[in-house]
Amino acid sequence: MAPRPNWKGYLKLSLVSCPIALYPATSASERVSFNQLNKHTGNRIRYRKVDEETEELVEQADIIKGYQVEKNVYITLEDEELETLQVESTHTIEIDSFVPRKQLDERYFDSPYYVVPNDKVGQDAFAVIRDAMKGKGMVGVGRVVISKRERPIILEPFGKGLRAMTLRYSYEVRDETEYFADIPEIKIPGEMLKLAEHIIETKTEDFKPDAFVDHYETAVVELLRQKQSGKVLGKPAAKGPTKSVGNVIDLLKKSLELSKKQGKTKSPSIVPDMPKAKKKVRA
Repeated sequence: MAPRPNWKGYLKLSLVSCPIALYPATSASERVSFNQLNKHTGNRIRYRKVDEETEELVEQADIIKGYQVEKNVYITLEDEELETLQVESTHTIEIDSFVPRKQLDERYFDSPYYVVPNDKVGQDAFAVIRDAMKGKGMVGVGRVVISKRERPIILEPFGKGLRAMTLRYSYEVRDETEYFADIPEIKIPGEMLKLAEHIIETKTEDFKPDAFVDHYETAVVELLRQKQSGKVLGKPAAKGPTKSVGNVIDLLKKSLELSKKQGKTKSPSIVPDMPKAKKKVRA
């Protein structure tokens, strides 16, 4: 069953508009998930919202939002007050500008979406906006409100539809300067650099996301299988990080030899089949 759209509204370019729907392009529902249980009874744990001072249960209708301005002092807001702050992008993604794709800084990328026309009447308008961007090699930049929060969003041609990516604001992205300030300037010897470049060449291949293996997920599934079968498990020995011994040149030479050997016998990674019960595991 196809997922439900996260958002429905209109895509607008100047006076041209069309109804669209945004669908999440990623999903975490396939991961193993756990419930929290009482260790002694095996029953599920339930969380309740209680008053911090009186420890009395608070009904949902009596809960409001508060912004702390100093210790124990809050500015309170009702949901109705926030709902009055409707902005134009609540129901419309208007493309404000276009930028070259190569100028985008991926630190600002947040959540990906697929954009599809939501009405046969608007398919021509959708297609012309998509194909015009494709012809110019440009990405559209606009704004969208998802879950009551406005976000910048970019849109680009992707197959027969559009791919969208919500963006973080500049105040959410940390400047790298303070992190890189103490990294010294080092003059790398030519031989050392060439060895590293050769290693890169031996490991160069096409991007294959299907070859990625979630080793932790695989190990969790195997652990659950063993426990379900009643197998007694011993405590595994902790694995420490592998330490490199030797100078950089020697290590690069050994790495290059290893890469060449692996390159001759390397077979494509295969993602192991997961059990059908993987989607939801109930402890």
